[in-house]
Amino acid sequence: MKDNQTILQDKLKASKLGGGQERIKKQHAKGKLTAHERIHFLLDEGSFEEMGALVTHRTKDFGMDKQVFYGDGVVTGYGTINSRQVYVFAQDFTVFGGALSETHAEKICKVMDMAMKIGVPLIGLNDSGGARIQEGVRSLGGYADIFHKNVMASGVIPQISAIMGPCAGGAVYSPAMTDFTLMVENSSYMFVTGPNVVKTVTNEEVTSEELGGASTHATKSGVTHLTAANDIACINQIKQLVSYMPQNCEDTPEQLPYVLGEEIRDVLEEIVPENANQPYDMRHVINGIIDEESFFEIHKDYAENIVVGFARIAGKSIGIVANQPISLAGVLDVEASKKAARFTRFCDCFNIPLLVLVDVPGFLPGTDQEWNGIITNGAKLLYALSEATVPKITVITRKAYGGAYDVMNSKHIGADMNYAWPGAEIAVMGAKGASEIIFRKEIASAEDSEAKLIEKEKEYADKFANPYSAAERGFIDEVILPKDTRKKLIKAFAMLENKSVTLPKKKHGNIPL
Repeated sequence: MKDNQTILQDKLKASKLGGGQERIKKQHAKGKLTAHERIHFLLDEGSFEEMGALVTHRTKDFGMDKQVFYGDGVVTGYGTINSRQVYVFAQDFTVFGGALSETHAEKICKVMDMAMKIGVPLIGLNDSGGARIQEGVRSLGGYADIFHKNVMASGVIPQISAIMGPCAGGAVYSPAMTDFTLMVENSSYMFVTGPNVVKTVTNEEVTSEELGGASTHATKSGVTHLTAANDIACINQIKQLVSYMPQNCEDTPEQLPYVLGEEIRDVLEEIVPENANQPYDMRHVINGIIDEESFFEIHKDYAENIVVGFARIAGKSIGIVANQPISLAGVLDVEASKKAARFTRFCDCFNIPLLVLVDVPGFLPGTDQEWNGIITNGAKLLYALSEATVPKITVITRKAYGGAYDVMNSKHIGADMNYAWPGAEIAVMGAKGASEIIFRKEIASAEDSEAKLIEKEKEYADKFANPYSAAERGFIDEVILPKDTRKKLIKAFAMLENKSVTLPKKKHGNIPL
């Protein structure tokens, strides 16, 4: 007879085989790794400790009593990424298509509870066909339990979701409530209702990829923050993402070793064109300021008129929010405001200082923007930056016009340090538009109205389209040469390291959602 240890080993082996070798081969044939393989590549070698490996479902109906697999379609446990502890769950598509059962949900909830107790990030690798139909409302209740725990963990520990296969129906709401969502191209999709239901209800013909594939959510909906070519690339992105974050809301991000040297960056002097209407790539400014190759962009293909992402300055993790002049001249619109507000709130939750780079001509005009709520959506970014208590520094590289000047981390909404480059223009609007309003009568009565407009435009520009008027009022702390920007930021972030702000007592604010 086998002893207890041998029986246990046999069961553990069976749990790792999931639905059997044939199903694993099918998973590989699709270009996908199994749940255990994904965890193996995600965590440090030998660090994974599995929890609940012998759990099985409790359903006896519909012949389910004859289909029992250890682990019940999800692998859960803990381990380390670069020696930092994390909790992880990976749904196993080889067992019932990764469908969520009552016990499957209980396993996920258990690691969520443990991650909260200990104060470490939670990573979910999603690959599931949805609720297990044979269990009815019990599987739906399992989803609701997970959703509730997602909300309770929000802002307490970082939560990351990787969509590495199907994710449909109620299953999509858990990743939507986590901090970051990653998708694998051509093998993952997310939607509330699938193509068949869409066709039945709206008569639209659409594929799963078109409806909810990685490209769709990266460019159109903004649901996913990062996409990857395959499972391994996705896992590597998770590792990189975690490296910029602290373990929890009471911790600070890990600081990498850095020796201060010559921090002048002459390359910054050549980036902004002399012609105020000529675009440039704000990423070149970012790369000229930060530690070499440390920029990790988030939401790269969505709302491209604003750039957000993580970087390091002198080894310290920071979040960057920057207008992007090469896309819609860097204006703020509905999508850009939401993208920047969400990223700002994450950084504030987890003590990641913010750097805001400003070149904004205003908010995008038009009926489409107004009818889609540019007022409330623009207010989201205003609210997020006003509420944030982390160190906040602003650099105006060129334009800061109208209400967008206020919104983009101005001194008036709580920025700690505000710098401007010498060519910065800070005004209610551009010199031409302002002159046409202020000097309308003079221009109309002039013999040469075009020459008069040019004259008045220069007059207005000399008076307002520069950073010095704002600096005289203390709205700009210093006008700096572009090449000195990195040096100034290193000193300013170091000075603000022990910043402490106490917000008014309240249950929570009411952000304009």
